Amino acid sequence: MDTKKILAIIAAIAKKIEAEKDFLTQLDNEIGDGDHGINLARGFKSVEEKLSTFADKDIGAILKGVGTQLVSTVGGASGPLYGTAFMKAGNVCKGKTELTDAEFAAALEAAINGVKMRGKAVEGEKTMLDALCPAYKALKDGLDAGKNLVDALSDGVDAAANGVEYTKTIIATKGRASYLKERSLGHQDPGATSSLFMLQTMLEVLREA
Repeated sequence: MDTKKILAIIAAIAKKIEAEKDFLTQLDNEIGDGDHGINLARGFKSVEEKLSTFADKDIGAILKGVGTQLVSTVGGASGPLYGTAFMKAGNVCKGKTELTDAEFAAALEAAINGVKMRGKAVEGEKTMLDALCPAYKALKDGLDAGKNLVDALSDGVDAAANGVEYTKTIIATKGRASYLKERSLGHQDPGATSSLFMLQTMLEVLREA
């Protein structure tokens, strides 16, 4: 995976988040502040506008630039969380203009660890980690079994989708949704959903390539 593909993925994610903005906001209206889709779309729009300035940079610098932009433009909790994820992934990719499949997996793992650190959260608390952690495990298992990146990531997307469904069955213990306690049951987590959308978009771009 080279810089061109990374830029294509980020541009596609920006379009996907814009397209799903109202749905994400509707999910957040039910258990959060009602601003997840609006905030995230605003952040990725500003990222999209800056993408041309990242074109001559290495993958690490691109991802760190995306993360910095998200932190500075996305309100609420999702800005620092997604911003940290991209920045931590960028650290792993520093100086690289191409990523091996294993390096891609390492970047995703670093992103997840960044979310855990920033959000002081773990899997099973009705957050984006309930999509990201199963996705990473399935991706890593697929690569270790000899699958190519597209097939392994496809497994990861399926696992993330199952994770989003799982968030409907658990009580939120983090963020604004935790105030609802049992009333958060039956609702899917907006952050897990936006994470799923990003993973789906990555897979779509890689399949097209």
